[in-house]
This record gives sequence, structure tokens and C-alpha cells, in this order.
Amino acid sequence: MTKLAPVLSAHWDEKDSFTIQAYKRHGGYTASAKALAMDPDAVIQLVKDSGLRGRGGAGFPTGMKWGFIPQGDNKDHYLVVNADESEPGTCKDTPLLMANPHVLIEGCIIAAHAIRAKHAFIYIRGEVTHVVRRMNQAIEDAYVAGYLGNGVELVLHVGAGAYICGEETALLDSLEGFRGQPRLRPPFPAIAGLYARPTVVNNVESIASVPAIVANGAEWYQSMGTEKSKGTTLYSLSGHVVNPGQFEAPLGITLREILELSGGMRKGHKLKFWTPGGSSTPLFTDEHLDVPLDYEGVAGAGSMLGTKALQIFDETTCVVRAVLRWTEFYKHESCGKCTPCREGTWWLVQILRDLENGKGSEADLAKLLDLCDNIMGRSFCALGDGATSPITSSIKYFRDEYIAHVTNGACPFDPIASTLFEGADA
Repeated sequence: MTKLAPVLSAHWDEKDSFTIQAYKRHGGYTASAKALAMDPDAVIQLVKDSGLRGRGGAGFPTGMKWGFIPQGDNKDHYLVVNADESEPGTCKDTPLLMANPHVLIEGCIIAAHAIRAKHAFIYIRGEVTHVVRRMNQAIEDAYVAGYLGNGVELVLHVGAGAYICGEETALLDSLEGFRGQPRLRPPFPAIAGLYARPTVVNNVESIASVPAIVANGAEWYQSMGTEKSKGTTLYSLSGHVVNPGQFEAPLGITLREILELSGGMRKGHKLKFWTPGGSSTPLFTDEHLDVPLDYEGVAGAGSMLGTKALQIFDETTCVVRAVLRWTEFYKHESCGKCTPCREGTWWLVQILRDLENGKGSEADLAKLLDLCDNIMGRSFCALGDGATSPITSSIKYFRDEYIAHVTNGACPFDPIASTLFEGADA
């Protein structure tokens, strides 16, 4: 079995883990001192050599992203950290910030030095008030201790709570005071990002992983994970399991192994379907228990690693109802900028509601797939694509369950309807 490898979560069990005293007790802020003594390009090369890939969903190499920032352009550069975590099932950045906010602050200091930025921003959701308070206190403590303010200024920006602002260009518009909507690219943020200046936008976990890399070296980080997916990461396990929570392990661990570590499925039940990377990724079933949970393994099996949000559902769950709830979320969170997403998600919800209530027809399945095909690759950003993923994959694996809603005239998982169907069969 793959062993857990706590790096980010190594000291989360300590009551004062979130304080600057606890962080320094375990060597905190020594990595930033080391990095600040290095040439910025050497820091970028170190992160490149480590193989760290973005933890926000796409898995793009972090060091390469930093290297896109033009140098010697006599322009202000900006670092923006995306803490707008809001996709259903995704819950890794929030506990990280609650348990150890200073690792993100130190990561910001190192990243800002590497890309030659004097200003860094952390964009966080307004709903997580307790996290906002903890981050504000940590930033204040870092200023008092002299880690901030001597080369880099760090601002915590509280958003109004919009899923679309997790998309990096919509986040930048929101930071500038505009309505959060994705921008047309190119130009990309590395050339014209925040305030039309070169900008790096990284996920919380990506930046928080940097101090350990600087402290321990690229080879140490490469020793964990798989050939192309290096290091450890946070897997968020939720749903019908005995012990849900955060599991930090090297990339490449399987769901079977994580379930064993968590105590397995709840007693008397078995796995039906699950998401490998949040609700915007194609579903997996019990046939995929041994798929390596790294970027290549999950993609090879037909899905995406995404945010590593492992949502687990047992046989008591109606897959149509689950997909409907996710689709209602995407329809509600669509910014409305492009027609495929704005109109498409609305129609997806209408058809799924009819199917869930037993009012649809088998022809609706073809209509659903046709709508998904017209949204996929045609929306302004990835929100539209993500909305189609659970629908197309659920029809692929559970078409019979969709048909059962049509033939029975109601959801087979509804208690009353189930009793009627059992009586009819008898």
C-alpha cells in the first residue's frame, strides 16, 4: 500500500498549528530566507526541476508558468493566489488555510521573489468568514515579524462568492472591481493580467507546496509521486465512507488504498460511483478503484484528476438526482457571458428535472447528449465543459437507471415509488 506522506499536513494535529510560533517551531520562514538569497531565475528553475504541477485542476507545471513572466520589461508584476474554492466536493484549500496559513504566506514570499513581483494578492471566498479571520491574523503576524513589507506586500481580497471567479481571468476582473466574467485569451495573464500587467495566478496548494521544495530540494520532491506527477497532494474524501477527510499522499495512490485508510464504505453498503476530481469531472465506478490517482492515470481512464475531490456514493444514491443537483449548481453559477453555457445549462436542468420526476422520455437522453456536445468546447471558459462531464459519463455508465425513471414514471429510489414498483413486480 502507498504510504501517506504528510508534508503540508504534517503538523495539522497540533492545537496551535495555525500560529506563527508553531510554524517557526517547525522551521517556518527558513525556506523564504534561503530563496531570497538566491537569484530569482534559480528559484524558478528549482521549482521546474521539482516537477510541481498546479493543484488547482489543470495540472500545468508551476515552474513553467512562472517562467512565462517577461523579465526586464520595466513593468509591475503581480502574484495572485486563487483561494476561491467552491466546486461541489472540493475542500482541500480551506482546511489547509485553517490549519497552516503561514505556509501559504511563505510560499507567496518565495513566488513573488521568483517572478520579481512586489505585490501579491490572495483572493478568497466571502462565505468562509472563519478562514478570512485566520488569514488576516496570520498576515498581520507576518508583517509584525518582518517577513512581509520588506520586498513584498500581501493583500487578502474577499470576494462576494461566485464560482466563476475561480476561473483565473474572471478572478482578475473581480480583483479590479469589475463583474467576475472570463476574459478572451490571448493575451494570457502572464502578459496582460491584473491591471494589464504580467501576472501569475496559482492555486493555494500550489504556492503552499513551494517552501518545502526550497527547503528540501528538487530531488527530494521528485522522489515522491509518479514519473510525470511528482510530489504529494491533498485528496479530499467525502460521502458514504466511514471516515471522510483530507488524506495527503504521493500522487499515484488509488481510491482502493484511500478507502482502506479511511475505514472503507459505510457498513453494509458498496461503492456505486465516485468523482476523481470534483463534480466537474467525468464519473468513475467500482471498475476504477485501482486507477492511479495522478494526472496521467485518471486521464487515461477517461476523466480528470481536477482538484482531487473524491466524492463517494453508494448503491442507495440515485445517479440522476445527484447529476441534477450538480447541474443546478452550474446553471446557477453561470456568469451568462456566453450563449452555450447560459442557455445550455438552463436546458440541461429542465430535461434532467423531467427525467428525475419520471416525466421524461428515452429521446431526452439523446437530447441531453446533443446539448452537451453543443456546449463542450464552445463555451467561453471551462464551466460549460465541466457541467457536461457528469451528465455524459453518468449516461455512459448508468443508462439503464435513466431509462428506469422513464419506464417507471418516477424515481426508482423514491421510497414510495419503490414500494409501488415492488408491488407491481409481485
